[in-house]
Amino acid sequence: MSLKQQASQGAEVNEKLAALMTNSNAVRAIASAVEGTLGPKGLDTMLVDKFGEVVITNDGVTILTMMEANHPAARMVINIAKSQQEEIGDGTTTATVMAGALVSAGVEQVVKGVPVARVIEGIRAGVRRALEVMKEQAIPLEDLQHPWLKQVALVAGREHQDIADLVVEAARLIGKEKLLDPNFKLSDTVTSKEGAANQVFMGVIINKETMNKQMPRQLENVKILVIDDALEPEEIEDEALGTEAGFARYLELQREFRANIQKIIDLGVGLVLVDRGVDDTAEEMLTDAGVMVVQRVLNKELRRAAEHIGARVIKRTGLKKELAELEKSLGHAGKVLEDERLEQVWILDGRGKPMATVLVGAATEEVVGERERIARDAASSVQAAVKGGVVPGGGALELAVSREVEKVRENIRGMAAYGVSCVAETLRRPMAQIVANAGFNPLEKIGDVLAAQAEQNKISLAVDCDTGEIIDMFDVGVLDPALVKIHALKAAGEIAEAILRIDTIIKMKDHKQPPGEGLDQGV
Repeated sequence: MSLKQQASQGAEVNEKLAALMTNSNAVRAIASAVEGTLGPKGLDTMLVDKFGEVVITNDGVTILTMMEANHPAARMVINIAKSQQEEIGDGTTTATVMAGALVSAGVEQVVKGVPVARVIEGIRAGVRRALEVMKEQAIPLEDLQHPWLKQVALVAGREHQDIADLVVEAARLIGKEKLLDPNFKLSDTVTSKEGAANQVFMGVIINKETMNKQMPRQLENVKILVIDDALEPEEIEDEALGTEAGFARYLELQREFRANIQKIIDLGVGLVLVDRGVDDTAEEMLTDAGVMVVQRVLNKELRRAAEHIGARVIKRTGLKKELAELEKSLGHAGKVLEDERLEQVWILDGRGKPMATVLVGAATEEVVGERERIARDAASSVQAAVKGGVVPGGGALELAVSREVEKVRENIRGMAAYGVSCVAETLRRPMAQIVANAGFNPLEKIGDVLAAQAEQNKISLAVDCDTGEIIDMFDVGVLDPALVKIHALKAAGEIAEAILRIDTIIKMKDHKQPPGEGLDQGV
């Protein structure tokens, strides 16, 4: 082969790898943005927008969703991290770091000449075996009183003792049955307010004030009506109002509306929650009757309140029903009170489904936002631990699993073995990053831990980030939910496979037609 032919072939290979390298660099850049936050010694990231607004956090999903990312591959990583957050509520940093490591390792093998199809085949085999081992190692938490539940909250809550206590108390108040409900998220019970005191209570918070200061501030043994609509009379078109029949219809609707409001009063309702606006007439009548009214309530809060008080949500047309029928729609609560300082209405001791609220407070708006994110992570981890059990944290499990994945390599023929090695290398990445963030040499420490795990036959050995010593994660209470680890590796595998499959990047044409294009120009 001549030099010219060799150069031509080399240029062709480089061109083919260009898309892969571009995508790999984008994924690596995203992973680099969050990897410094991993572990107990992880640092914070400051995000600044064009108006100078600042967010300081070490929450992976917050960093990923707020950062500016234009590259398609980078957006793929962010979207999969979001799905991890949506499904499990925690582990987005681990998923992103592992995705970056797996893509880099895969690309490295492709550059060396391993066909992409063989790399993907090996990655699939490695990930499959790793997930099997992770599931086998999960230890179920049968009892909500188990001390490990608090440790899970503490690790996910970044060592905030007060937040861990709040979240675990809420989980125990709600009960295991509710925590196992796929439609329920413990993290949704977390709310925060500047200047509030930390507390957990059986009830829900409506983040709105009552309509005016003449309404009661506190009521006990309260009947509550929930309206997923506006509390206003039916409207009539302006043109119709100009006719005699139309005006008569308007007066009839007004009378009917006042009669419906009177029904609310006659039923002894103490609180009305309304999805949209409330008419002045209704506000006046209900204020005079000593009824609390909260308008424009967020739909999520409206539904949670209805569930907690055992109310049936109605539309405004539902007010036309007879009193006896309408009363069946009411919910009940032991106490309702308004906190004017926090601009909230609290509904306590509802007679419907048990519903706890975790209220997290802090001194400033910036800090309270971060504390809420931490509490939501802790709540998600606690629920995931109840659903899928716990495993040792600190990267110990992943490191132990990497040894099992290496065994798969021995049984795979051909070049797919290189893909399996990519998975084993990726599984060592979380501990390597945690150790590096703590200021130790990751190569040295990982070698020490691998040797210790094999020698003592313990998968729970990892590095103490304070001393650098090898310790048992179970002994020190460093525990993670198994589901967080399982979904993080799944997500990393999906990202890596998707990125490695992309051979060419083509810019699509603009769908907007230039002026005059496509028009018949004539002769």
